[in-house]
Amino acid sequence: MKQRSILREVSIKGKSLHTGEEVQLTLKPAPVDSGIVFKRVDLMGKPELRPLADFVDDLVRSTTIADGHAKVHTVEHVLSALNGCGVDNVIIEMDASEPPIIDGSAKHFVNLVQEAEPAEQEAERKYYILEEPISVTKGGSSLIALPYDGFRITCTSTDDRGIHTQHLSLDVDPETYIAQIAPARTFTIYEDIEELLKLGKIKGGSLDSAIVIKGDKIISKEPLRFEDEFVRHKMLDIIGDIVLAGMPIKAHIVAVRPGHALNAELSKALRKKILEKAKGVKPKNKAPVPVESIEDSESSMDIRRVLDLLPHRYPFVMIDRILEVTSDDELVALKNVTINEPYFQGHYPGRPVMPGVLQIEAMAQAAGILLLRRLDYGDSTIAFFMSADKVKFRQAVEPGDALRIRAKITKIRGNKIATATAECKVGNKVVSNAELMFMLVDAND
Repeated sequence: MKQRSILREVSIKGKSLHTGEEVQLTLKPAPVDSGIVFKRVDLMGKPELRPLADFVDDLVRSTTIADGHAKVHTVEHVLSALNGCGVDNVIIEMDASEPPIIDGSAKHFVNLVQEAEPAEQEAERKYYILEEPISVTKGGSSLIALPYDGFRITCTSTDDRGIHTQHLSLDVDPETYIAQIAPARTFTIYEDIEELLKLGKIKGGSLDSAIVIKGDKIISKEPLRFEDEFVRHKMLDIIGDIVLAGMPIKAHIVAVRPGHALNAELSKALRKKILEKAKGVKPKNKAPVPVESIEDSESSMDIRRVLDLLPHRYPFVMIDRILEVTSDDELVALKNVTINEPYFQGHYPGRPVMPGVLQIEAMAQAAGILLLRRLDYGDSTIAFFMSADKVKFRQAVEPGDALRIRAKITKIRGNKIATATAECKVGNKVVSNAELMFMLVDAND
């Protein structure tokens, strides 16, 4: 595939999200191998900045790059549009420090690119082809890049209360990006607005440029553009932030509750691999270390054995006992749901209900134990939960319920990646079920 630039200069004006400044942004054609370059025409000397992980400066609700005295805030939407449309070489001139937010999506930047007309250049596009998994994690958020012949994103988005859990998996090409990702708008939780204002953020924010989530209600100037608009915008941000790696990537990115800080960490890790490959540094191969403590003969496990295998601790242990290991590929676990669970204080007062996202976590922990037992890895190995698909919640789970979790491994790739099916039952009724994906990682890495 050839590199691409644009045929003509195009401009757009508007108010920026965080600084509130009026700004004009202009896209200009650029020669082969020049990449994407921001140019601050309002500053002395018109300094240029390259969107690379090396120059990331601030990651609070946006991605900011800085080089010397020059900064550009909130680069992710315009970078997402360029990356999503397959534009490699372009100059982005700005007469202020932040691109216009417009409607909070990348749709208007895509329109700008289409008006400029992308055009092939003489040189071939260079890709970084991932050869081994890369993972970054923080708290309940994770990003994993897997080897893949193409560019795919599998993303799970949810808030702390588990009310707006959404999941989507797409192969990303210009056609798919323009139709299914670019129109998705940015969003925020109502309770976060005051704190963001105190931090000097969202000075130009309004319901014209963002969706506001207040409890289970959506506050917006127009209806949702997609039923799952939130997870689509998270994917939009990933596509923009991954440009920080410095070259197009061939990979399958699996994201759980991603954000700009974690996106930048993954881009930083990818950039390190890219630079190592350029210098001829070969990746180190690590062999799994077997351990005798996970015995094939175990047909059940008490809580002490569960804690031996799971890295989780209070208040996030979602398995009380393994009732039965029916085969190498299947087990049944138990989670007793009591009124003492800390999440019941806020979910919901007067009508306590177990959050759906925690039922998914219980299924993931059960399948993780089965995976570790099946592959007989070392005690520093973690079955890292990557994604959930075909999730269904059929009935509320309340205090006093005994959740029986049946997990079954369906596929293992290279002793590193695995998929599983799982379901939760209360009595004889299925209350939830999902398809899950895992990767085995060394906790010391």
